[in-house]
Amino acid sequence: MTTRPPVPRNEPVLSYGPGTPERGELLSALAAHQPEELPLWIGGEPVHTGDRQPFYAPHDHRRKLGEASLASAAEIARALEATTEARASWAARSQAERSRVFLRAAELLSGPFRQRLNAATLLNQSKTIQQAEIDAACELCDFFRFNVSFADGLMESQPYSPPGVWNRLEARPLDGFVYAITPFNFTSIAANLPAAPALMGNTVLWKPSPSAMLSAHRVMELFTLAGLPPGVINLVNGDAAAITQQALTHRDFAGLHYTGSTTVFRSLWGQIAAELPRYRSYPRLVGETGGKDFILAHPSADPQALAAAIVLGGFEYQGQKCSAASRVYLPRSLWTATRERALEILREVTLGDPADLRHFMGAVIHEGAFERISGAISRGLSDPRVTLVAGGGCHREVGWFIEPTLLLVDDPSHALMTEELFGPVVSVLVYDDDRFEQVLRWVDQSDYALTGAVFARDASALAQMDRALRFAAGNYYVNDKPTGAVVGQQPFGGGRLSGTNDKAGSPHNLTRWMSLRTVKETFVPRTGWRYPHQD
Repeated sequence: MTTRPPVPRNEPVLSYGPGTPERGELLSALAAHQPEELPLWIGGEPVHTGDRQPFYAPHDHRRKLGEASLASAAEIARALEATTEARASWAARSQAERSRVFLRAAELLSGPFRQRLNAATLLNQSKTIQQAEIDAACELCDFFRFNVSFADGLMESQPYSPPGVWNRLEARPLDGFVYAITPFNFTSIAANLPAAPALMGNTVLWKPSPSAMLSAHRVMELFTLAGLPPGVINLVNGDAAAITQQALTHRDFAGLHYTGSTTVFRSLWGQIAAELPRYRSYPRLVGETGGKDFILAHPSADPQALAAAIVLGGFEYQGQKCSAASRVYLPRSLWTATRERALEILREVTLGDPADLRHFMGAVIHEGAFERISGAISRGLSDPRVTLVAGGGCHREVGWFIEPTLLLVDDPSHALMTEELFGPVVSVLVYDDDRFEQVLRWVDQSDYALTGAVFARDASALAQMDRALRFAAGNYYVNDKPTGAVVGQQPFGGGRLSGTNDKAGSPHNLTRWMSLRTVKETFVPRTGWRYPHQD
């Protein structure tokens, strides 16, 4: 019997306006949170250890949110063993059976579990409710629903079968486990990295970011409620190097699903290459890494739209999105109008505890990020080639707060225009209008190619930019900010040092977690052995 999953839809974004039910539910969930002890999840069971790491709210670094158990070598080995024990039975399930788990997870998250995960993301990752809602609730629901639909359609294309023969392709999971290493900045990405391979029949070892352990724990609660069998996804917190060492030296390591820094991904790739003789198969490596995302304006662009794109694209979630705008190229004829409108907006922007729903920004994720970003601002302000346009303040007394900072830079090769900061810092280069073609080359020289946005009202200019910047961004936006990719609408990923461009939120990502088998069945087998040329 052929079945079809429900047609996917994008989860509606709730407003959280005054008087709305969701606003009250969120505030109640925030008020109810008490410090808790987070376990590891091994073989479907919560596992507490004596070695624990406390974690705090970034916007109030005195507020302890809880303690998380850390895995020793013994727990890591148990988790790897659990992936082996669960593998055969999970792989043997039909696609429909596996899909049912993630569709149920989407419905739970859309309804009764929504504010539980939103509150964890707001507290642990300092996201405003708008940013938490579009991430932890909506995008994660979308990943679950759309991936199920994509998986259902992957095997529709079948090989030709001549008379007397039935040729077919069958989908299998990889021959081993997948190791998922996930980031702090998106709860949805952190959940999708283990979930997408699991949907395709793989078992997974999941190492979440130490700066997002609360939301990762909530995701495991969600998977358990949805009926995910024990051992399919095993979560281990702890020393990254130790977990990675055990995972990457295991004979059954079959794939890496990674989002994080370019430097770490390169290192992992090297480790895996060195271990190739050990593995049963060639591992699949899927990574989304750094970005130095751009906004480029043609002289025909709308300065009001540019200003909004700079503020929204550069400063939402404190600039800690992989896709956040961090380098901007503006024609001199538009600079004054764009600057004045951006300053007008920034005068109204506030930052603080995101539980106060009036704020537009929270804190950067931890002290290390604060030191790195504030140091870059300080170096910039001491450089005669850099002019402060807005912000620049860094405040650590209560939380790790950095003001949205707009800098004017006069050199396209300046570090502020080339090096990833991953914070609320946007650098602007103003160019002479008649040097537009030169600017196209500057934009395309970046080592990164994740997202980019171009603005123009001149159709020929848009066509020129499209041709010149074809390889400069994996996600390319026309007259829109370079952030906010929606599952099912804008599959996400970039090339160059920004990753393997396997497009999360599309069927292309799921194919990386499949190993196809070709089957030829002959209905009436041949019994003779001679060929005509032998007569």
